[in-house]
Amino acid sequence: MEQDARRRLEELLDREIEVARSLAAILAAERAALTGDSPSAVEAKAAEKIRILEELETLETERRALCAAPGGAGFPGNGFAATVAERWRALMELMAGCRSANEVNGQIVHVRQNQVQQLIDIVRGGPAITYGPRGKTLANALRALARA
Repeated sequence: MEQDARRRLEELLDREIEVARSLAAILAAERAALTGDSPSAVEAKAAEKIRILEELETLETERRALCAAPGGAGFPGNGFAATVAERWRALMELMAGCRSANEVNGQIVHVRQNQVQQLIDIVRGGPAITYGPRGKTLANALRALARA
């Protein structure tokens, strides 16, 4: 492996790790916003997340091009310098944590959507979802709270 290519790969991985840490932080902030009561905060965190994901995608494209280039750095695997392999593992661990955090945020969004839909149904006079003594859901028809 050419020294310059390996050094460039190490630099790219370091930048990806830094951006992945930023993504982890914004995902935590997004989670806090999702459980809060400020839609504008959720919107701002989502926009920041998208910007960071675009930056990660750009870095990944650079890394893949470097690895695929003739005389390039190759792909993480056999014959990789220990420092590159260590960075690669760190990046993969960070990204796995980000994936999990994003899935949790997605579940929060899903729960919130269901709550809003239930409230809309109640306002429109649709069945309200309640739970019986055995924990099963029951749909009870209610009078509409408002009529247009």
